[in-house]
Amino acid sequence: MRLTSIINTTVSVALATAAPANQHHNHERIPADAVTVSSTTAAYAEKRAIDIIEGNEYGLEAAVNSVATTFQTVITSEAAVAQSSTSSSSSQSSSSTFASSTSSSASSSASSSASSSSSSSASAGGAKGITYSPYSSDGSCKSQSEVASDLALLTDFSIIRLYGVDCNQVEYALQAKSSSQTLFLGIYYMDQIEAGVKTIANAVSSYGSWDDIYTVSIGNELVNGGEATVDQVSSYVSTGKTALTAAGYTGPVVSVDTFIAVINNPTLCQYSDYIAVNAHAYFDYYTAAEAAGPWVLSQIQNVWNACGGDKDVLIVESGWPSQGNTYGSAVPSKANQEAAIASIKKSCGSSTILFNAYNDLWKADGDYGVEKYWGIFSD
Repeated sequence: MRLTSIINTTVSVALATAAPANQHHNHERIPADAVTVSSTTAAYAEKRAIDIIEGNEYGLEAAVNSVATTFQTVITSEAAVAQSSTSSSSSQSSSSTFASSTSSSASSSASSSASSSSSSSASAGGAKGITYSPYSSDGSCKSQSEVASDLALLTDFSIIRLYGVDCNQVEYALQAKSSSQTLFLGIYYMDQIEAGVKTIANAVSSYGSWDDIYTVSIGNELVNGGEATVDQVSSYVSTGKTALTAAGYTGPVVSVDTFIAVINNPTLCQYSDYIAVNAHAYFDYYTAAEAAGPWVLSQIQNVWNACGGDKDVLIVESGWPSQGNTYGSAVPSKANQEAAIASIKKSCGSSTILFNAYNDLWKADGDYGVEKYWGIFSD
């Protein structure tokens, strides 16, 4: 089947089944009264469709369904982007309308694919990576052997994301990871950026090379958490890049924030080499576990549009809690965690680092009682 034929068919399926989108920050549903999308949205949908089909990770039938999901999501997310962004975007001034002509056979194919089973959540199965923290339940540092034991179960994931440089975690991870894995590193404390870079550089010099490092993040959710202004993030990233370049690192440098912080502060897009954001469907209120994947894909599109379509978007945290309080349609349970992870892998796994490898029992429960219980490999 020709690529253009697949895209045309799945556009029709998506248009026939398009549903309202919702946004985390205001919990309001946004109706999709007209099937009108901007030129940047159409460009993203086409790019994502081609990536899915050429990757063909789950077979042609599943690929067709994934493309249908992509178009459905981007069609219904356009109004959400306009409403949630605090600044006007010139990239959305030019629009085009997709023509709709449904095909019953195509709809049947997509429906059949949607009901097919997904890979177990406790494996990479299409996900780009997974997050890891080296702390025991009492908050103390895990030993090198404990870290090695933890990472031994994560060899299917091509990227392991770390958040800091304490507890010797960079050097332990470099020694424990497989030769095919890379590390997404983080400098957590903004008053210790240069010291953090020095720690990373020493670990790399002793136990690997800069080729082992996928990305370095300067900070995590600084704007969302009220810990820094947008201008301060710019300064922090500049300091980090200068120190990393001096140490010999030439790879990507980013500052991770939440998807909504970036949408509401699109100037953040300028400071990272690509856009790295955290997005959790559980906190949306209206999204059930089995719909987590399309929701995350929608946020990728929203961020991509807010940033003008100039840079790639990578979700660097997305998961589902196995315990805690019900939040609207979001119900924590192990079964729902597995359903959410499978949905994320199917819809946008190649653009997502899953959260989290193991439960973080050292954390406080948080407002919804879920903060400890995101571990995919935990009971």
